Order: sequence, then C-alpha cells, then structure tokens
Amino acid sequence: MPVLTRLIPSPVVVDIRPGALDDLAKVLADQRISSSTGRLAIAISGGSGAALRTRLAPSLPRAEWFEVGGGTLDDAIQLADDIKKAGRFDAVVGLGGGKIIDCGKFAAARVGLPLVAVATNLSHDGLCSPVATLDNDAGRGSYGVPNPIAVVIDLDIIREAPARFVRSGIGDALSNISAVADWELAARERGEDIDGLAAAMARQAGEAVLRHPGGVGDDGFLQVLAEGLVLTGIAMSVSGDSRPASGACHEINHAFDLLHPKRAASHGEQCGLGAAFAMHLRGAHEESRYMAEVLRRHGLPVLPEEIGFTVDEFVKVVEFAPQTRPGRYTILEHLDLSTDQIRDAYADYAKAIGS
Repeated sequence: MPVLTRLIPSPVVVDIRPGALDDLAKVLADQRISSSTGRLAIAISGGSGAALRTRLAPSLPRAEWFEVGGGTLDDAIQLADDIKKAGRFDAVVGLGGGKIIDCGKFAAARVGLPLVAVATNLSHDGLCSPVATLDNDAGRGSYGVPNPIAVVIDLDIIREAPARFVRSGIGDALSNISAVADWELAARERGEDIDGLAAAMARQAGEAVLRHPGGVGDDGFLQVLAEGLVLTGIAMSVSGDSRPASGACHEINHAFDLLHPKRAASHGEQCGLGAAFAMHLRGAHEESRYMAEVLRRHGLPVLPEEIGFTVDEFVKVVEFAPQTRPGRYTILEHLDLSTDQIRDAYADYAKAIGS
C-alpha cells in the first residue's frame, strides 16, 4: 500500500514571546531568510512604524524602509512598484497591524519575494493566512497570496497596543467554533467536502481562547491568542480557502460592513457577536451562552445595541448576510428565516444570554 502524505504550507519560523522583536535579525539569519549582509524591504505605517524603525534600524543596517499609506489595493501595488524599483532584496517584512501585513503580503507576491509578518497587534487571524484583504474601488476584496515564510510576534509590543485590538482578535478566534460548525452542517446537508485537519486546527484554536481563564493583559493569554490566530491562518492554507474560519459569523460581519460602512465596529467585535448569535440559531444554546459570557468578560459586545445598532438594523443585517458570500452554506442559508423569524430568534437569544 503506498504511503500518502501532503505538504502543508506553513511558516518556517513562528516566534511568539516577549522580546522577540529584538532578535528579528538573528532569527532571519539563523533560518537563512536573510543574512547579516542581506537586504530587507520593510513595510511600515507612518505612525507606530516610525518608532519601530528607530529601534530596529541599528540591527538591520542594509534594510530599506517603505512607508505604506493605508490598506488599499492601490497602496499594495504602489509598495510592490517601489520595492521593484529599489533593487534586489532577500525578503519583504510587513511590520505593523493587519493593513500593513496585508499590503506586504500582496506586494511580496507581486515581486516574487517571501514575506515575513511581524505583527504589532492581534486584531484578526489574517497575519498568517494565505489571503490579503485590501480595500478597492468596489469596497473590499480578498486576494490569494503565499503564506508568510516567518511570523514574529513580540508580546511586549502587543501589550503596548490599544486593548481593543486584542479584543478584536479574541472575537475573530472564537468565531472559528461557529465557522467549523457551519462547515460540518454544509457537509451533512450538501455533501460539501470537509478537511478534518483544517477543521481540527481552527476549532482547537478557538476553543483554547474560549477556555483560557486569563485576560488581555496576561502574557499567558496573549500567547494562546497569538498561537490560535497563527493556527487559524495555517488551517485556511490547509483547506485552500477561508472555510475553517468563516461561516455565518463572517457573513454577518460583512453585512455590517456593507450596509453600514461608516458605522461598522471592528472585524472581531462583529464576528464574535455574529458567532454567538449563530450558535443560538443552530440550537447550541448552552454553547452560545458560554461564548457570550466569555466575550463579555473580555469587554466585547454580544448585543447589537452595544455597538450602536438597533434591533431592527441587526435584523436587516442578518437578513442580508447570506448575500455577502454566494454559494457558502451556513446556518443562515439552512434556516432561511423570514424577517419576523429573525426578529423572534434575536429576542430569544437576547433573553437567553441576559440582555
């Protein structure tokens, strides 16, 4: 019998610990990503990136620094063009939050270089995913890119970022549990293929965050959250799409963004709320209550009023949500609820979790 195996695209380095940033040059040299005499193209923001540049420049004397204007497709294309004009490099480093890393991913793919993701916050699971999410003229698009070759997360830097970024990452990680349940539903009802390894990785990443007793200021909790977000990105690489981390929770998030672009809350806040409600819809009432309890403990919203939306607006968001991902089958498509049924389900949910 032949032995079958598969290659899983994943970073060759995942360095998550306090002080990791100070060892960036050594890590890249030890892993043959870039030697001490090699050149790096480092993408930074105009804000926090400037302070980090001052800190890192002495240990990276041959690096060239590129300030990225924002998180748009045009910004990413401009970054790629600037890197190409500047000469030869060993790798691109995305140093910053999600927008900078996504621009770095896209630009690195465009110029054919590996990407090193150095995250300065934990706002969502995109830091290690094979997707770059960028704003474009039509709204927001997702672009397939290679996985980062290395991920470096300095927990000292993470603690310096506003707590809302960590809270957003918590909501995104917890939503994996609902997303995997939707994937399993699609497998049962529609015969959709489910990748067991990807599902296990994503679910356990979410469960680890859900069950951890710590909070946003604890290194132990931040370590688990960071690892969970990295594992989620790898799970998406294993499955070849966003299915392990995106179900009804993310459809609801996208609907908030599309219907209320100027009022939408953070990605993780909306995904966490969407996940808790989706768990209630599928009849997992105990799980929904516990998820809402954990979200509240971390200071995240569990009701639309807590992010400035009325019940009527939330009902319309849920009603519109399936249109955001045509072809994706989740509990929303399965139940196909009418407006009045969504309203009744929300009333039950709000009562169950204690509004």
